[in-house]
Amino acid sequence: MKSYEYDVLVIGAGPGGSMAARFAARNGAKVLLVEKRPEIGVPVRCAEGISRDWLETVDVKVDEKWIDANIDGAKIYSPDEKSVVELSAEKAGNEVGFVINREYFDKHLAALAVEEGAELWLKSPAIKIIKEDGKIKGAIIRKFGEEVEVRAKIIIAADGYESQVARWAGINTVLRERDIVSCIEYRMSNIDIDEKFTHFYIGSCAPGGYLWIFPKGKNEANVGIGVALNKIKEPGEVKKYLDKFIEEHPNLKKGGILQIITGAVSVCPVPKKLVDDNIMLVGDAARLIDPITGGGIANASISGRWAGEIAAKCLVNPSKECLQEYEKKVKDKWEKKHLRNWFVKEKLSELDDDTLNKLMDVISQEDISEISVRAILEAVQKKYPELIEEFEELL
Repeated sequence: MKSYEYDVLVIGAGPGGSMAARFAARNGAKVLLVEKRPEIGVPVRCAEGISRDWLETVDVKVDEKWIDANIDGAKIYSPDEKSVVELSAEKAGNEVGFVINREYFDKHLAALAVEEGAELWLKSPAIKIIKEDGKIKGAIIRKFGEEVEVRAKIIIAADGYESQVARWAGINTVLRERDIVSCIEYRMSNIDIDEKFTHFYIGSCAPGGYLWIFPKGKNEANVGIGVALNKIKEPGEVKKYLDKFIEEHPNLKKGGILQIITGAVSVCPVPKKLVDDNIMLVGDAARLIDPITGGGIANASISGRWAGEIAAKCLVNPSKECLQEYEKKVKDKWEKKHLRNWFVKEKLSELDDDTLNKLMDVISQEDISEISVRAILEAVQKKYPELIEEFEELL
């Protein structure tokens, strides 16, 4: 078996993996980035919305090549669609900015990693990790069908929602049914929508999740739905919810479907453990998706940068103690927020449409200077204090 040696092995070339490889290489590490698929960024499994505000954090300049639509804000609709909360970019923060072309975007990030000196292998899945004396020493990679040994001082697991590397390493990221959202999305054309806004629909139309419309240019959009796995009673139910919604909206019903995408999203608190000797988890593999929004591109990219920088710093001593700096940074930024948002997600999933209509009625009439879970709860508390008794500890 052929053997290769690197300082850092990054498994998975999505945004988190490409950022990890890029910043590890920038800081002097010899880096290999491996991707199981033969092409970066496909198939797309994403609604493709990102904000403007975090790109500078990971040193990514906006490129029109990967922007399909510039977004001015977001609109959230009550179950009866009588109340609409319109969020400007100033209020919505992370939830507005662009609808991107993920294929071009992911390729762009991978190219940045290569420009910094990382080596990239495509069609090269990791099939198992190498352990010696109880410590991870690398992984067996199937490079274009040939099994090779890649030894590395540090592995960064960026292999997404299904992360096998975490499991092989003995790090528990197992999800409960209630913390998995099953999704299906149509790329639709010949539809009528407000192309300057992303659109979100809540309530019984998407139990335990929401339905979205993300513009992709003139008369085109990603129209999708996420439903909590514990709310699904029969196979194919998620598609039925989406089809029913489209059937009931003439502006969508007249359109055509160009593409169908399916997948799943984790919506859980940050796991207790994200590092061990010689290994770190980033992005979706680390369960860093926001439990309320389901958004994960920014969190993956930021965590990838931190992992890459800290990996380069810890090459002399790639122990769990040294890598703990990464876990601390992640938890300082997201642990409390995601736990709070997870709690709210759980409570919202229990509310009926009538209650949600009341909540949205209040929010739509309040002048909320900044949209956040706390600001929304405080606004509702003024008119319907009985509705948020269970949420009071979050205030």
